[in-house]
Amino acid sequence: MALVLVVPAAIALRDPLGRWLWPDPRYDALRQRADLALQAGHLTGRDGARALYEAALALQPDQLDAREGLARVARAALVQAEAHLRAGEPAQALATLQLARDLQAPAARIDALQRQAQALQARATGLEALLARAQAAQAFGRLDDGPDAALPLYQQVLQARPRDQRALEGREDALSDLLRPATAALARGDLALAADRVRRAERFDPGHAALPALHAGLARAVEQRDARVRRLLAGRRPAAAAQACDAWRTEEAVLQPPACAAPLGEALLAAATVAAPRHPRDAARLLAMAADAGIAPTRLQAVHRRLRVDGGDAATVRDDASPRRQARVVAALAQAERARLRGDWLTPPGDSVWDHLRAAVALAPRDPRVLRAMAALQAAAQRCHADALRDNNLGRAGECLQAWRQLAPADDGLAAAQRRLAQRWLAVGSEWLEAGRTVDARRALAQARATDPGVPGLDAFADRLRRAR
Repeated sequence: MALVLVVPAAIALRDPLGRWLWPDPRYDALRQRADLALQAGHLTGRDGARALYEAALALQPDQLDAREGLARVARAALVQAEAHLRAGEPAQALATLQLARDLQAPAARIDALQRQAQALQARATGLEALLARAQAAQAFGRLDDGPDAALPLYQQVLQARPRDQRALEGREDALSDLLRPATAALARGDLALAADRVRRAERFDPGHAALPALHAGLARAVEQRDARVRRLLAGRRPAAAAQACDAWRTEEAVLQPPACAAPLGEALLAAATVAAPRHPRDAARLLAMAADAGIAPTRLQAVHRRLRVDGGDAATVRDDASPRRQARVVAALAQAERARLRGDWLTPPGDSVWDHLRAAVALAPRDPRVLRAMAALQAAAQRCHADALRDNNLGRAGECLQAWRQLAPADDGLAAAQRRLAQRWLAVGSEWLEAGRTVDARRALAQARATDPGVPGLDAFADRLRRAR
């Protein structure tokens, strides 16, 4: 009876049993290729995991491995869709989500990712318009002259899509165009133009490849200027040195040769002292040049008094008390106060606190109003420095410290204030270096060295920066 029952059943089920006991070798080959494609992340296409698993399933519909493979493809499609969203690629994400939906992945998760992709695609449409505007502005040569120029527009695109290749390449080309005149400007000695182009480029990409060479060229040019002034001073030609410095005085402070400050001022004072007995007018002219070089008003007053005692021409060096002169003194002091309220201690040239006060001192160095204004402005500069240091506004603190130094070069608190500011620059520079911002760290090192060359830790930080570069 058993044989009668088993034999017909075996005959009827011989094909399914054969496929289960002896799988088709083509099935195994397709499934293995599909597994490799899935591991490589190749989900679609003729040789993709989905097509290969479905072909294997068509050969052996009863085998579970191929069905489980298709379920794994669906899960991998969801993972790829999330990766596309993170990369800012909404179109690719939507295509991958359709694959997951076809393979019956969880609908709730697909719907949530699809909403994100559609929102990202809407934003991307706006970014494409920004990118087109940036390319058009670049074609017309409008690089950074307003919010609709090429570089600001590229910056907006990159803020939303940091890895956008077209925006990165466009910004690179625009920066190269912006910096191209800087090299020629350096060659002909136009440091102001070169520094302006460098500063404008750093706003958009401080790590641009052309910037280190331009920074080095600017530093060499300033060193050459400084050497020229020192040669003139060594040759006892302070007036010629002052004329050379005057040509650069309207440029940025970082482009001013160090010799145009204290060394030039001291040489001019010495020359004025020598010239005063026989050439009082020349002495007065040299004193005016010393004031332009930054000699403190208190020292100028002392020299004026000494020249008068030593027999200089009183008509040249005395304070003129005419109404017109007094009106000019009052106006200069009022302008100095307005500049202080604006916070313009040393810049812009000709309209700063220091410039207006210097004009008042030149007009009436012993006027009580001028002396009171000097004392008040000195105290204000000290408060400005302390407030800026407290707020960690180191650039502002340095400007106020320089104004303090100009107003009272012999003040006992200057050395300690310089040391504190230099230490703060080193601390900030160390933080920037640890964050990988080597350009900013190099700037912090330069500021610390300019503020206090003897601050402890300066050489060690410079060594760290060199190793990092």
